[in-house]
Amino acid sequence: MSKQWQWSSAWTLLLFLIFFLSSTTTSTTDYACKFSQSHPFCDTSLPTLTRARSLVSLLTLPEKILLLSNNASSIPRLGIPAYQWWSESLHGLALNGPGVSFAGAVPSATSFPQVILSAASFNRSLWLRTAAAIAREARAMFNVGQAGLTFWAPNINLFRDPRWGRGQETPGEDPMLASAYAVEYVRGLQGLSGIQDAVVVDDDDTLMVSACCKHFTAYDLDMWGQFSRYNFNAVVSQQDLEDTYQPPFRSCIQQGKASCLMCSYNEVNGVPACASEELLGLARDKWGFKGYITSDCDAVATVYEYQKYAKSQEDAVADVLKAGMDINCGTFMLRHTESAIEQGKVKEEDLDRALLNLFSVQLRLGLFDGDPIRGRFGKLGPKDVCTQEHKTLALDAARQGIVLLKNDKKFLPLDRDIGASLAVIGPLATTTKLGGGYSGIPCSSSSLYEGLGEFAERISYAFGCYDVPCDSDDGFAEAIDTAKQADFVVIVAGLDATQETEDHDRVSLLLPGKQMNLVSSVADASKNPVILVLIGGGPLDVSFAEKNPQIASIIWLGYPGEAGGKALAEIIFGEFNPAGRLPMTWYPEAFTNVPMNEMSMRADPSRGYPGRTYRFYTGDGSRKRLLYQVENEVYGVDYVPVNQLQNCNKLSFSVHISVMNLGGLDGSHVVMLFSKGPKVVDGSPETQLVGFSRLHTISSKPTETSILVHPCEHLSFADKQGKRILPMGPHTLSVGDLEHVVSIEIY
Repeated sequence: MSKQWQWSSAWTLLLFLIFFLSSTTTSTTDYACKFSQSHPFCDTSLPTLTRARSLVSLLTLPEKILLLSNNASSIPRLGIPAYQWWSESLHGLALNGPGVSFAGAVPSATSFPQVILSAASFNRSLWLRTAAAIAREARAMFNVGQAGLTFWAPNINLFRDPRWGRGQETPGEDPMLASAYAVEYVRGLQGLSGIQDAVVVDDDDTLMVSACCKHFTAYDLDMWGQFSRYNFNAVVSQQDLEDTYQPPFRSCIQQGKASCLMCSYNEVNGVPACASEELLGLARDKWGFKGYITSDCDAVATVYEYQKYAKSQEDAVADVLKAGMDINCGTFMLRHTESAIEQGKVKEEDLDRALLNLFSVQLRLGLFDGDPIRGRFGKLGPKDVCTQEHKTLALDAARQGIVLLKNDKKFLPLDRDIGASLAVIGPLATTTKLGGGYSGIPCSSSSLYEGLGEFAERISYAFGCYDVPCDSDDGFAEAIDTAKQADFVVIVAGLDATQETEDHDRVSLLLPGKQMNLVSSVADASKNPVILVLIGGGPLDVSFAEKNPQIASIIWLGYPGEAGGKALAEIIFGEFNPAGRLPMTWYPEAFTNVPMNEMSMRADPSRGYPGRTYRFYTGDGSRKRLLYQVENEVYGVDYVPVNQLQNCNKLSFSVHISVMNLGGLDGSHVVMLFSKGPKVVDGSPETQLVGFSRLHTISSKPTETSILVHPCEHLSFADKQGKRILPMGPHTLSVGDLEHVVSIEIY
């Protein structure tokens, strides 16, 4: 046994001890630049980059290595405390990352609806305000040592396949919608000047908290058949990358100004995302990304252990650092960077480049500005978490996202004043876990049953199924009897974490187990048609319920967060008019015959492949056709590459829309503008979303809105080489059943 081996073993043991003993949250009494202001990195008058370079220059090589993990070690000689980079805030402060703790002065935080439901609101200002509220609570918790300042959200991967267990975390399947959500969330979280309910950040360099766009890129499979996210190679065409998978990330960086990017576990066309110089270089060099790049947790280890892309552990470290990744979530780089340097595979300059990016973000967060309590966000504390304003916002977000899928003969709303009895059936009716994945501890928790009980004069309950998997019908008889005795029946069915979550994709789009039988049996026994409420993030094939006249109304509730019970009751009893729109295609069960690992968006009739999402799907039976489609004759020049147009801005125009509320109540309405262009090349979209606007309408009065159309952006798509092209000829713009043809020509 050599002395060198003995020293390395001792060094590895020390690394492990440091990793596990380091605190997971920052204490208000433990901050940088506390005792010595002589270091240049503590001088707030200097530019951020100058301070970051100064800090890097003062570190020894072992110290640099200790900072390459999400659980960054302290550097006592420089007065730098330990820091936990990994905190989560997908739809509120969450328990998933070690950076957030509810064991302290703040025992809970506002639980907003899961992202897929928030996206269904099609309301940019709502997304912005929600993120700003989360940021305020994050800073407040940081100030009492219960959170970090670097939050790994939003998840802006596209909901490409309806079986994906994490689709609930995303804004849906449309790249334009996902891009819009990403921009608003990041701007709200990082602190944009002028946002209500946020502490105003008045310069571009300062961050209230840091947002992270994840998972870059083409990640939308967790565990399906023989494939897992750790070994999956996403084979994606340049065409699909350009106009489907990449736009949300490009917008998140260029318009949202995100300060963090997370590379995903999977390979993209044979190269692990975290080891891809092409992908990470695209973000920094072409899109202008300014921030740090983190791996998903243990993604560096997978480069060697699962994907076998790297021949050794040291090669894996070298691959990701040279590709442009800055920090590893996990301990892999702590354990193998030193030997990678000794073998000449990594240079110290590679570490310096990574640390420069990391320190720059920490400096922008004020982590080297002295006592944070004396800083611009120092007054925030426990009083700023779970405020009435935030809880009201959570309720409004749930209301705005809920989708009314069916309402035969205007069955809803129910009249609260007639004193009718209400039966609530289903195992999900009494759960208080309504947030979906990446949830924290809510300010207050109540079930759907409790929420409905606040509105119904007489209410009863039967579970029907013991749990969501619903493997037994033992509870059906009681449920049927309960339904028979009530005037109206609400059946709560759908999904929970046993069916869809991280590391768990679905195999069927049907309701789990015997839930379908429960719904049909109760509906048949009820004296009046029933109301079916669907919980869950992923699409469901409920065609049986759509066709059943005994099921008068179907409501998609998603995962509504802490205020879901009240929001549902308000909609059922007519206090709020539901205006949400599905942000993803609801396919028939037959779609499960399509291999989940098939990444192609475009249909291929030659092999019976129907395509994916409303933009390209050509199969039958989906709830995707949001406009009437017509074929157009193509004439003149087929298309023009967007990069050859001299001034795209001069082509922009506004579409003015008037919405008349013909109902008896005021309410919201979502206007969605679609385009169907001439099919000049293979792979032209069937249709695509151009813009949207959520309006508040007054009964019997028109409401005006306009949507700005940039043809080079909104009417273009990618050719097979991944180049954006703008088709010439007629483009049919549609809002509902209304159509208008705009012709684009070159003279």
